[in-house]
Amino acid sequence: MTGKLIVGVDVGGTFTDLFFLDEASGSSWIGKVPSTRGREAEGFLNGVRDGAGELSRLGTVVHGTTVGTNALLERKGGKAGVIATEGFRDVLEMRRRDRPQTWGLWGQFEPVVPRERRLEVRERTLADGTVHTALDADEVIARARDLLALGTEAVAVTFINAYANAENERVAAKALKSVWPNAYINISSEMLPEIREFERSSTTALNAYLQPVVADYLNRLEADLAAQGFDGQVLIVQSNGGVMTVEMAKARPVRTALSGPAAGVIAAAHIATSAGFPNVVTGDVGGTSFDVSLIADGQTALAAQTAIDFGLVVRTPMIEITTIGAGGGSIASVDRGGILQVGPESAGAVPGPVCYRQGNERPTLTDANVVLGRINAERPIGGALTRLDTEAARQAIARHIGDPLGLDAIAAAEAIVRVANSRMAGAIRLVSIERGHNPRDFALMPFGGGGGLHAGALVREVGLKAALIPPYPGVTSALGCVIADMRHDFVQTVNRALAEIDIADLNAEISRVAEEGARLLDRSGVAFVSRDTLVTFDMLYLGQTHTVAAPIAWQAGRMLDVGAIREAFERRYREVYGRLLEDIPIRMLNVHVAVVGCRPKLDLAALAPSDGSIAGAAQGVRRVYVDGAWQDATIYARRELPVGATIQGPAILEQQDTTVLVEPDFQARVDSLGNIILERQHP
Repeated sequence: MTGKLIVGVDVGGTFTDLFFLDEASGSSWIGKVPSTRGREAEGFLNGVRDGAGELSRLGTVVHGTTVGTNALLERKGGKAGVIATEGFRDVLEMRRRDRPQTWGLWGQFEPVVPRERRLEVRERTLADGTVHTALDADEVIARARDLLALGTEAVAVTFINAYANAENERVAAKALKSVWPNAYINISSEMLPEIREFERSSTTALNAYLQPVVADYLNRLEADLAAQGFDGQVLIVQSNGGVMTVEMAKARPVRTALSGPAAGVIAAAHIATSAGFPNVVTGDVGGTSFDVSLIADGQTALAAQTAIDFGLVVRTPMIEITTIGAGGGSIASVDRGGILQVGPESAGAVPGPVCYRQGNERPTLTDANVVLGRINAERPIGGALTRLDTEAARQAIARHIGDPLGLDAIAAAEAIVRVANSRMAGAIRLVSIERGHNPRDFALMPFGGGGGLHAGALVREVGLKAALIPPYPGVTSALGCVIADMRHDFVQTVNRALAEIDIADLNAEISRVAEEGARLLDRSGVAFVSRDTLVTFDMLYLGQTHTVAAPIAWQAGRMLDVGAIREAFERRYREVYGRLLEDIPIRMLNVHVAVVGCRPKLDLAALAPSDGSIAGAAQGVRRVYVDGAWQDATIYARRELPVGATIQGPAILEQQDTTVLVEPDFQARVDSLGNIILERQHP
């Protein structure tokens, strides 16, 4: 029986990954095509056509996009303008008076909205919500016309203390709608009704900056899909790991930043907990970067705010991901001090590594793995090339790395891999050891096209207990798109002592927001198996600056009381700091409400191999350079290995989307869900 297909699509810097699921039969398959940088929709459609044939077969497309992230990093967003309170036009430029170089006295920063497009109006709301100076709507209209005359496409309204009383911003929004030619009107009290002027202003301005670019991309994508017979639904992955409708993504594009890596973490959490590994460190080795996140007790870590780049602060819940430039396309070089460096510059998909023979002459991490025999040059992943040029890679490594360092090509290639592994290990330590976690309690889940090549080295170097390699590592983020829940986050500043809070008003506000979120879920048209409302309070002791996030169980119709809120805060504070501060008043700064529509989860057992044998999976022997020597490694077709199969290193496991290196002192085992458990035999 064949039904409508769900496809998850993750557009990365090098490859576009796809995961197809037939809802009726439960069967699934994958796709991987080169990304078309600058024409992302083209690569997207190429992959969907290759995997599904007729687009009319698709029921739902779930998309993780890097369009917003790239626009921020490359400063290629739309022409945005700001209307601010008189005297506050430079909040975006002043920031928190931080510096690009923490210990230096130099550096520069240009906000995404230049000063000539940051205009002021006379208005003032006090911190207690009192409107000191009412807004003149005609002045807003005049400033809007000034911005339009400058070619402005989107506008952000960022009035001082609007979180405490949004009346003046509501007047501004109404005035703007009478003259602004499109829907790109961003109101800070709607975007982030939360205390702290810079973070609220930055998030609102960045949203305006992204709207023209992301909305144009999504409009073109929807039109192209419809033109080819698609009549289903498109959902967009958010940076918090949930999904939202296209219309919501157009209104809140800043929530799509880092959405692709977030989808990978969501998939990793589901796979790891199902496999009996509640504690894992994820390591996504793509073509451009190495993305790391920590999952403890099956829960992903959410950050309240993230700096996409220096000074580009987004305050919206995002899965905590640490990124370094150490992907397969990362370029290796010798600096002026004679030190070998790998990344952060990347060859990307075009021109790609030297072995692609597309014009790049500088060696990459992928080139090193090809020269060392770890990647099969005759069967490259992605389908774009029929073979890789090992000799060209060897010559580039010898010329650019070996000669300056006095090494032959093989030793230079191994040095490139070792430096990359060291950088990756440092990122893993940052999210684990430096945050108080014992790495022996965590397994590594490597994914992305290159994750399996570095798994053993990272387990050994960091001291992790094992590596858990999912059935389709190269498309894990695309799988995460398929299983991600729909999520809407809300925040409201309270800023009162706990003893002074009107608990009835607080419960009423939580209920109102929960109902608003439920209406958004209803309007999405998505079928959910269940719904959850998550409530968290930002709280602190009087006199403190930094808050702790205290989650609390909440149900509609059940009133929260002060005692339960205090208990939630003290429990979380003790977890973070080890002890409480007795006799100091507690203050509630913000209340966060997340409304989650839980989508059906994929039965991971369907990804396990149904038959096969170790003998049948064996594909011969290849010489591989490991631990300073050439060794004979048995090659296996990974997807033909049966459940329970055990492989002793050195070995290479190959599949459509990735390659797994089993080093000599490691053993690989296929579990009941089709994962590879990689364990060191003599730690």
